[in-house]
Amino acid sequence: MGQKINPLGLRLGTNQDHYSIWFSQPKAYSKSLQEDQKIRSFIRKYIQNMKISPSGVEGLARISIYKRIDLIEVRIFLGFPKLLLENRPQGLEKLQITLQKELNCGNRRLNIVITKVEKPYSNPNILAEFIAGQLKNRVSVRQAMKKAIELAEEADTKGIQVQVAGRLNGQDIARVQWIREGRVPRQTIRATFDYCSYPVRTIYGILGIKIWIFVGEAK
Repeated sequence: MGQKINPLGLRLGTNQDHYSIWFSQPKAYSKSLQEDQKIRSFIRKYIQNMKISPSGVEGLARISIYKRIDLIEVRIFLGFPKLLLENRPQGLEKLQITLQKELNCGNRRLNIVITKVEKPYSNPNILAEFIAGQLKNRVSVRQAMKKAIELAEEADTKGIQVQVAGRLNGQDIARVQWIREGRVPRQTIRATFDYCSYPVRTIYGILGIKIWIFVGEAK
């Protein structure tokens, strides 16, 4: 169960909320779902193309979407928002205008809010970006995973597991490597997790990075 089911989807309704919150009629559901996918894909590509971080870690934790009849609110959780707001002060305004044209919102307003993640390296998506950057620079898989765990421990995480799968270090046969530190009770439903699955392209092929971070237990 811990390996075959998304730990966030498993806990929906208990201690995990949806990243998209809206209501739609059955006939319009697929259109709203595709709209969410377009919003997330557009924002990720926009931030990556800006190349605001010299280290290659943009710090994009997650994107939450809230829809009403006359409003689409997009909350972008960033670990390093200063890189976006100080280096490109017009970047946020340009993003909002471009995205509104791309979506063809009609009578609905689009509002983009930037929220700072207080401890960036306690977020699995930011850690996965860090590992992906290390692997692209041909750092060994074991070394990249150990460094990511050190950063997570400095952020006071209770437990973390990092797994990388694929043609590791350019070997011909695909394999899996993982490291665990602290407590990671993946099969306990009341346990709250942050989780991400992150693909990274290397010269040897696509590697898959999975990170589980144990936040605590719901009472």
